[in-house]
Amino acid sequence: MTQAAVTGTGKYERLLERCRGLQPIPTAVVHPCEPSAIMSALEAQKLGLIKPIFVGPFKKIDAVAAEAGIDIGIPHIEDVPHSHAAAEKAVELVREGKAEILMKGSLHTDELMSAIVARDKGLRTNRRISHVFIMDVPTYHKVLIVTDAAINIAPSLEDKIDICQNAIDLAISLGLERPKVAVLAAVETVTSKMPATIDAAALCKMAERGQITGALIDGPLAFDNAISREAATIKGIKSEVAGDPDILLAPDLEAGNILAKQLSFLANADGAGMVLGARVPVILTSRADSVRSRIASCAVGMLVAHDRRSKLN
Repeated sequence: MTQAAVTGTGKYERLLERCRGLQPIPTAVVHPCEPSAIMSALEAQKLGLIKPIFVGPFKKIDAVAAEAGIDIGIPHIEDVPHSHAAAEKAVELVREGKAEILMKGSLHTDELMSAIVARDKGLRTNRRISHVFIMDVPTYHKVLIVTDAAINIAPSLEDKIDICQNAIDLAISLGLERPKVAVLAAVETVTSKMPATIDAAALCKMAERGQITGALIDGPLAFDNAISREAATIKGIKSEVAGDPDILLAPDLEAGNILAKQLSFLANADGAGMVLGARVPVILTSRADSVRSRIASCAVGMLVAHDRRSKLN
């Protein structure tokens, strides 16, 4: 076993390899008014992943860059007075076909999402909007997608159909032919006392009937049975997903958020954040993200945008 396999190093780098030879994607960077937001966009530009369009107050962006010693060159800047206007303008750029990715800068996530989901001028589709973490966990053998950990608080079964399909479509755009989905619950048996187990069973049957496509789905699975084939075998679970999932579908936001943060802070995982289900992918970064996570987010956004282009052509 290589060192990369032991530490997890190299998983995000393989995503970057898939980006080689692809055209950088015009990306609206929304209100980049702190050094980390500016630097991550410029670094992704340097790697050929995106063509950033800074959307925000020009004087403030210029002052922040100057104070941090960042040479922003001569970027394309859409000058607007504040963060709310930046969110609206960035959405407008997408609707006009001038941007194919949105990237969160230093505004609040709910402010950006409000512009995205606006009924008349937003970027809604017939899909429920959902969030994924694309995680490089050092103790796991491949990239792991965790959903939904940031948007849907208590998703219904119908919501979970879209959350699941969004994650599957993402995984396919990253190069997986038939991703494996583990639908998580506290136990692996179906019981009316735990609605998450009933939802999991329903999702599996829906996949069999073609209501969810492109993946192999199993559940309910407790976390240990999902991640460890040995744990599943001990409990007598026969599953092609157990021990090898690409996607972990959490029962609700609290469970997904706790899981993702545990992986980050206890297992030293990197997590690239992405919002799916809108007209274009939305890259969500935070000041706590590592540079590696930010670049991985841009790489994922680029691959999703190119997959979207291929389907439109």
